[in-house]
Amino acid sequence: MPAVDMIGYHNLLPYPLKMVNNGHTVSITIPKVNVTEVGEDFLPYVRGAKLPGEFELEGLHFHWGDKNNRGSEHVINDIRYTMEMHIVHRNKKYTTIGEALNHPDGVAVLGFFFNLDEDEGQGLVTINRHLHLIADANEEATLNVTFSLSSLIAGVDVDKFYTYKGSLTTPPCSEAVTWILFPDPIPISPKQISRFRQLSDTQDGALVDNFRTLQPVGNRRIFARTGHVRHTSIAALKHDGDYLKYDWFY
Repeated sequence: MPAVDMIGYHNLLPYPLKMVNNGHTVSITIPKVNVTEVGEDFLPYVRGAKLPGEFELEGLHFHWGDKNNRGSEHVINDIRYTMEMHIVHRNKKYTTIGEALNHPDGVAVLGFFFNLDEDEGQGLVTINRHLHLIADANEEATLNVTFSLSSLIAGVDVDKFYTYKGSLTTPPCSEAVTWILFPDPIPISPKQISRFRQLSDTQDGALVDNFRTLQPVGNRRIFARTGHVRHTSIAALKHDGDYLKYDWFY
């Protein structure tokens, strides 16, 4: 299985970035760029692995818990990480993320894990220092700075990953998402995760534990790239696929 090609991940994201607390997660949306004016594919995109085409960046969001030993949507080898980041991409053949979710080859999500560490995770600094601007549910802020996706995942061995096809749990229940998970964790300090936990949800409570109940892998075929090509049905990899039924994912 080939590696994941992350085209444009080292480029600064187009300005302005919008950060939103929708009461369920923190999301960052990417402004659309007029390609005819730019003269090139300006937004980052991914290809390779088992992806059926090229997938353009749509945005990213996070999942975390109220305790350090839980927060991630996926569990690998019985480890549930403090936080998980999803970088969402849409197949270029579809115009919108909504349209893409209606097709089995529509969406690719790259998942990255954060593990508690004494040192501050440098990639999160920009996002973390602006979280106070969206302390309450349904608040949004325009960032006066930008960053690259590669800065968020600095230090991760992106040559090693798991990938599988995930499905929506609402009709038509099509397999629309190709998941690619990188098990090499990114550091996050106690102060950094605390800022996420200080956000409010739609009920004026703490925005925490925004992950779904763990689901079994079932009959899904899971592929692993660990330095050489191989197929596996790793039982240790579990996922929370049914969170996709909530409209805040869109």
